[in-house]
This record gives sequence, structure tokens and C-alpha cells, in this order.
Amino acid sequence: MRYPILIVFCAGAACAQSLPQILNEELQRNFTVLKQKGDPPPYFMAYEVTESESQVITATMGSIVANNKGHTRALDITVRVGSAKLDNYHVVGGQRPRFTPGTEIPLDDVPGAIRRSVWLATDRTYRAAARRLIEIRSNAQTRLGSEDKSDDFSSEQAAVHEEVPPRAKFSEEEWLPRLRKWSAELAKYDAALSSGVTFVVNRETKYIVNTEGTRLEFGRTFTALSFNARGKAADGMDLIAADDMQSNDPAHLPGLDEIDARVNKVGQHLTALLKAPVVEPFVGPAIMSGGAAGVFFHEIFGHRIEGHRQKDEAEGQTFTKSLNAPVLPNFLSVVFDATKKTWGPIDLNGYYEYDDEGVPARPVTLVDNGVLKTFLMSRAPIQDFASSNGHGRREPGHEIVSRQSNLIVKSKKQVSDAQLRQMLIDEIKQQNKPYGLYFAQVTGGFTTTQRRGLQAFTVIPLMVYRVYADGRPDELVRGVDIVGTPLASFGKIAATSDKTEVFNGYCGAESGSVPVSATSPALLVTEIEIQKKDRGQETAPVLPRPTDGGGQ
Repeated sequence: MRYPILIVFCAGAACAQSLPQILNEELQRNFTVLKQKGDPPPYFMAYEVTESESQVITATMGSIVANNKGHTRALDITVRVGSAKLDNYHVVGGQRPRFTPGTEIPLDDVPGAIRRSVWLATDRTYRAAARRLIEIRSNAQTRLGSEDKSDDFSSEQAAVHEEVPPRAKFSEEEWLPRLRKWSAELAKYDAALSSGVTFVVNRETKYIVNTEGTRLEFGRTFTALSFNARGKAADGMDLIAADDMQSNDPAHLPGLDEIDARVNKVGQHLTALLKAPVVEPFVGPAIMSGGAAGVFFHEIFGHRIEGHRQKDEAEGQTFTKSLNAPVLPNFLSVVFDATKKTWGPIDLNGYYEYDDEGVPARPVTLVDNGVLKTFLMSRAPIQDFASSNGHGRREPGHEIVSRQSNLIVKSKKQVSDAQLRQMLIDEIKQQNKPYGLYFAQVTGGFTTTQRRGLQAFTVIPLMVYRVYADGRPDELVRGVDIVGTPLASFGKIAATSDKTEVFNGYCGAESGSVPVSATSPALLVTEIEIQKKDRGQETAPVLPRPTDGGGQ
């Protein structure tokens, strides 16, 4: 059988177009056609492509187990039909719609191939948007509306910017032996049933075009190095010790000697946790390290001041009616500043130039001396706030909502670490408690913000110590989760240290996983509640661990 030969000729300007040019031309073409033929027609459209070039290397027990490279382009599409007053993104009964396809498009800047992908995805997205607006209009007479009658979409000034992020420089020949060495060090600890070291280098470039005239090309590089060791206590409780560090570039990570020390500290922590007693449920005074305090504020405060939650009737709306009223002790202020790249020598993970709606990042003071002043805003207006403040964010494949960036806690009631510890001891004595707690390290947390669930939070510590007022050494304990409700917890903050720490990480919510940071001094709280972790159902291995050379 003879097959036809397809010959594609490409010459001149058609082959010289950049991705933003291709996207913009296809955006204008599709928008024009849909404005003429669509029923209902769109009043706004946007394309965002997130290009990710990554390498992830994982080592365990002194050996490389994975070395994966990836290169993808994900297309997100926004089509708004109706009007800014009422459109297809209108939230009804807590139902948050999803239209964007998050589809992969060609990596090569071949106009025909990219246009075809964008065209088909746009058609599907428009059809879904039009159907939902019709449903919203037909149900308007039978559903109770939100008390907040603000528009569904804000008007923002167009932005034009082009700055391609640099490529991260690192040598596999240098890093592979390091990862083998560090994973071998962790494997030496008898307490470690499993352990691993992961090294991630990523370059992310975003391209945003919309029908208001925004044309953006920008991005970031990201490097992460993490270690973990897992074990099991005699009572079946699963244990983990971990450490991680992030930066914009591998060259910004700590020096090799410091990393060596931190790797061994992970192994030492796991060994100590195996011997640590299980703590019982407890309510009493505590100190949270700066890193733990950052996660504490992120979970119990940050999520509750994201703008879209103030309008959604399915949300608990903890602070919706608290504008210009005290929500924190009067010595505390909270700022979100996505424009801040570093805190001292540490790169901040929540930095960006523009949000995912093309709005420039800017510093936003949420709480000033304890008083709530505003909310984190995307282009979804809420009562009294008609514009974005640059916090519309998403992971590719998700719809944009208001999200956190770099959370910065500022305090006017600062004391030295020694004074803060003495205040804790005084509080233990005053409350006649057997001990207080010191939360040295946490790994993350989660919270419930919707009305149908408890308005509660959980913060997950890794290293927790009992602090005794009689001078006994601090005692490591295990099996602890911090739990509570936000309004009650804020009123218990009594003072802070005069040193700040940074927690870098990723936050998951409705719009996916986004990079964030939290910077805070250590906190003294007069009352905190802890509960016991699940113990687990399996015991430690029956077989002895193998020797390096095998055999018995």
C-alpha cells in the first residue's frame, strides 16, 4: 500500500511568530466570531499558558531511584458571557464552576498546531460557559441570592510586560553524588524504615493575553531540596522527621556543610522520636517557633480573609462583618506582599510579578494594629471592594480565586527568646499546669472554612517539647496535633519574639496548589489545645533490617 506524503511548507512571518503573538491573534479571532455569533456572546476572554521545564531527582539508601525531566505547556481559558454584573462565574449555592480545560498544547511555536489546539479548547469552554449562564438566569427566580450584590467581575487596567525568566544552572555531575551521599547518611540510622532525598529544579514561564489588551510574558525559577526519614514506634505510631529548603536558584541553597548537618539532624530527630513518650490531650500555654507561627497564621487567618469567601454563602465568613474592627491583638499587623523576593538571605516562595489575571502584585496591609482593613482580592468583587489587589491565583487546570502570597506578621510587642521562655514558665505557674509546650517544627496544616463543617483548624507538628517550670530539661514528645477554632485562638496570643522565621511551601485549595510563604516571629499563646494522632494499625517489621553486604 502506498501512503500519501504530507509536505508542510512554512516560511517568513508565519514561522517567526512567538507564542504570545499566536495566542493573541487566535484570541482576537475567536472573540470577534463569538461576539457576532454567540448566544449569549462573551464580553471578556483570556488565554493563559503555563510552560514548565522541570527536573526531579530522588535518592534513597545511597542510590538514585528517579531522575525525571519534564517540559509541558498547559492552556487555561477564561470565557465570560453575560455582563460584569452577572456572568457564568456567578456562585450559586456554594457551587463554584469550572470551565478551563487546562489542556496541553504543543511545545514548538508552530502557529497551525497551536491555533488548532486553542480553537477547539475555546469552543468547548464557550459552550460550557453559555450553558451555565442560561441555567443561572433560569434559576434566579427560585434561589435565594447572596446578601452581597456586587458584580461578578471587575474592570482592571491592561498590563504589558515581557521578561523571560532565566534558566536555573546546576550540574548533574555535582548533584547526583551529593544526593547519594545524603540519602546514604539517612539510611545509617536504625530508626529509619525508609528515607529519601528529593531535589527539584523548575523554570515556569507564564503567557497571558486578554481582550482588554493585557500582554504578559513572565515567570520564575524554583529549587527545592528535601529530606525525610520514616519510622514506626513500638506502639504502631508512624513517625516522620523531615527538613526542606527552597530558593530561586540552586546557588542560593545553604552551603554543603550546613546541609550535611541538617541531614543528620533529621536522622537524630527520628531516633529521638522513637523513644519519646506519647502526649495526652492537653490545653495550656505554649510557644510556637516562627516557622510554626507562620503556618498557624496561614491556616487559621489567611484562608479566612481570601476575598471570594466573603461573598459565598456556603462559607463560614468568619471575618466578613469584621471590617475596621479588631480581629487580632492590637500589637499585631499582617501584610501580604507578593512583590517581596527575599527575607534576609532566604528566597520567598510566594513571590510573583503578576497574578494569574494579569494584575500587578502589590503589598496589601490586611490587619493594621489588630484591625482588619481589607481582604485578599482577585477580579471577583465583593461588597466595598470593587477591584483586585493582585491575589487572583491558580494551578494550571483550575479556575482563579483569591489566594495567599507572602504572609508577613509584624509585632510591636517583641521580647528576646529568653524573655519569651520566661513568660511561658510564668504562665505555666500562674495556670498551675504541669508543663507548657514548645512547637519547634511543623510540616503544614489544614482548615475548614465552609458553614457545613466545623470552623476549625489543624496544624501538624513534627517536633514538640514539654517545657517544665521547675527547671527540668525540655522533653521531646510525639503524637501531637494542634487543633482549635480561629476566633478563640487569636485572643490567646500574648507576646512575640524579636526574631522572625520563614516557612516556604505550597498551599492547596479550590484553585489548586500555589507557592506561598509565611514570615513570623515566635508566639507565646496563653492557651492552645492539642489532640492525639492516630496510632496506626501495624507494628514494626518482624524481620531484622539487612546488612549492607547482605546475608544474615
